[in-house]
Amino acid sequence: MKTTLVPCRDGLTIMAGMLAVLGGQPALADDDTPVTLPDTLVTASRLGEGVTGASTTVITAAEIERSPGQTIPEILARVPGVQIRSNFGGVNSAQTTIDMRGFGAAATSNTLILVNGRRLNDVDMSAVDLSAIPRDSIERIEVIHGNAGAVLYGDGAVGGVVNIITKNAINTPNQVRAEGAIGSLGHREASGGITRRIGDTALSLNGSQITSDGYRDNNNLKQRSVAGEIRQGLDSGELYLNLSADDQKLGYPGVVSQAQRVVGNRRGTATPEDYGDKQGVNATFGGRFDLSPGLELVADAGIRHKDQQSGLFWQGFGYSYTDTALTTVSLTPRLNGEGTLGGLGNRFTAGLDYYHSLYDSDRSATKTSTPTDRYRLQQRSLALYGQDTLAVRSDTDLSLGARVVRVDVSGVDRSLPGSAGANPLSDIEYNYAAHLGIEHRLTDAVTVFGRIGRSLRLPNVDDRVGTAPNGMGITAPMQLKTQTSRDIEAGLRGQVGRLDWRASAYAMDLNDEIHFDLVRGVNLNLDPTRRYGIETSLGYRLTDTVRLKAGGAYTQAKFRDGRYEGNDVPLVAPWTATGGVSWDAWDKYVVLDLDARYVGRSRMDNDQANFQPLAADYTLVDLRIGGTIEPVDWSFTVQNLGDVEYADLHYASTSTYGAYSTYTMPGRTMMGRLGVRF
Repeated sequence: MKTTLVPCRDGLTIMAGMLAVLGGQPALADDDTPVTLPDTLVTASRLGEGVTGASTTVITAAEIERSPGQTIPEILARVPGVQIRSNFGGVNSAQTTIDMRGFGAAATSNTLILVNGRRLNDVDMSAVDLSAIPRDSIERIEVIHGNAGAVLYGDGAVGGVVNIITKNAINTPNQVRAEGAIGSLGHREASGGITRRIGDTALSLNGSQITSDGYRDNNNLKQRSVAGEIRQGLDSGELYLNLSADDQKLGYPGVVSQAQRVVGNRRGTATPEDYGDKQGVNATFGGRFDLSPGLELVADAGIRHKDQQSGLFWQGFGYSYTDTALTTVSLTPRLNGEGTLGGLGNRFTAGLDYYHSLYDSDRSATKTSTPTDRYRLQQRSLALYGQDTLAVRSDTDLSLGARVVRVDVSGVDRSLPGSAGANPLSDIEYNYAAHLGIEHRLTDAVTVFGRIGRSLRLPNVDDRVGTAPNGMGITAPMQLKTQTSRDIEAGLRGQVGRLDWRASAYAMDLNDEIHFDLVRGVNLNLDPTRRYGIETSLGYRLTDTVRLKAGGAYTQAKFRDGRYEGNDVPLVAPWTATGGVSWDAWDKYVVLDLDARYVGRSRMDNDQANFQPLAADYTLVDLRIGGTIEPVDWSFTVQNLGDVEYADLHYASTSTYGAYSTYTMPGRTMMGRLGVRF
C-alpha cells in the first residue's frame, strides 16, 4: 500500500492573518497599572493552568507512581466522571475504552486522547492503546471534563480530553533505570530507561516488554514498546525529536455466552483462534521559539503509521481476515502569548492544525484468499483556532475561543471499481467549535466557574465503511451527519487549610450522535440525546503523613426525541464513586495506598429499548504497598482485593428477556515490582 501525502500549502499564510487579528500586541501595556491574570505556565500542551471556566483535573507524576492502578486507564478511572470498559482482563489494559460523561459504546470517538497536546485518536474507530506509553516517562496527566477542549484540540473533544504530558529530557536529571515485575495470570514485565544531558543537548530512551496469559482462554498478550527523545536547547527556545514504536500480539477470547455462564465457565472461549496484531511507529519533530517577551512559537510536524491484522472465526460463517494500514501526517504550529491588552491582563493561544490521513483496509475470508473488499479512504482536515483569556477585573477572568475546520473526505471500495456497490465517497464539509468561559474568585480560597461551548465529532472511516450497503462500498456523503454537542457547565472549587474540593454540574445536548446498531450491523445518526450530571472531588490532609480523597459522579444519558424518547443510553452507569487513603508509614521507605471504586448499574449495549434488566453494579478495592530505599524502588499491589466477580461490558438480546453475553473480568490479582535507579 503506497501513498503520496500532500502538504497544506496555504495554512501558514491563513494562520498569520488570523493571529494578527486575534492576538493584537501581547506585550504592550497602557500607562495605567494593568489588571493581571493569575500566574500560569505556558506549555506545549496548549493547556497550561487550564481552560478558563472548565472543570480540570491534574494527576501528578507522584500520584501516578503511588497509584494501585497498574495502567493509565486504571489511574484515570479514579477521576470522578471517568468510566473505563475492557474486553479483556490481565493484559495491561490493552484496548481499554475511556468514557467521559457517558457515551457508552461510542466513547472512543468522543473522548480525545493526546500526548503533549498532539492527537493519538486516529480516523478509525480503534481505541487508543495507552499501554504502549511508559508510565515512568509521564510528568502529569491533564483531564478536561466536557467539551471545553474542543477549540484547542478539535474533533472528538466531546465528553472530555485526556492530555498526557511527558517529561522534558532537558529538565530531567541524568539517570539509568531498570525495573522488573511479576504477577498473576502469567504477567511478566521488564522495562528500562536512560536520560542523559550533555551541555544543551539531552537524550532519553525508555523501553518495555510485557507478556501475559490473560484472564480468559485465548487471551495471551505479547507487547514491546520503545520511546526516545532528543532535545537541543537554544538561546531562545529548543528543538526536539520524539520517536516511538510498538508491537502487540493479542488473543481475542470473545464474549462469555449465556450457556458458559450457566456452567460457571467465566474464563473459557468460544473463539480459540481469534487474534489481533498491531505494529505502530511515530515521529514528531518541532521546536519552541521565544519571539519576544511574553510571546512564543511552538511548531511541530509528525507522522504516525499503524498496521493492524485480525483474524476472526465466526461460528457458522467461517473466517474473516482484515489487514489495515493507517498513516497520518500532521502539522500543528501555534502561538502562545501573555501580556496586556487595553490595560487588562491577557493571554492567548492561536494556531493551525493540519492532518492528512490515508486508510487502506483489505477484507477477506482468510489471510491468503483474495480480498472481497478493499477500502481506501483519505481525510484531510485544516483547522484554524484561537482562544483568548482576559482579566476583566482583578478577581474575574473571561475566556473566548473559536475553531473553524474544513474536512475533505474521499474513498472507494477498490474491489468493485465502477460498480454500483463501490458507491465512491467524495465530500467536503465546514464546521466549527466554540468556547465561552468565566471564572470569578469569591475569595483567595474559593473560585466559581462556568462555561458554554459547542463541539463536533466527525464520522470516522469505520463509521463510513460500516454503513455501506451489504457491507460493500462507502457511505454516501449525506448518509452520516456530523455529530454536534452544546454544553453548559457551572461549578465551584477551592482550598481551605488542609481541605481542597471541586464540584460542577453540566448539561449536554447532542444532535446526530453516531452509534453502531448491533442488530442491523450499520452505523447511524441517533435521534437527539441529552446528558447531564454532577461531578465532585474532595481531598483532605488528615496529618502530615495521611491523606484522604473521595469523589463521585452522577451521569445521566437519555434520548430526548424519536423512537426511544426518555430511555437511557446503554453502557452508562448513572452512579460512580471513588475513595482512597495514602499513608507514609515510614517516610519514603514504606508507603501505603488504598483505593476503592464503585460502578453502578447500567443498561447493556444494544438495549436502547430498555427492555433488559440492568447490568449488576460492583465495587473494587485495590491496595499498593511500596517505597524507595535508594537506589531501589519496590512495590506489591493487590487488585480486586475482595475477589469480586464483575464485568465491564454486556451485550443484550433484543428479543429474549434476560439473555445476554458479557466480557468477564479477573478476580483478585497480585503484582510485585522491583526497580533500581542510578
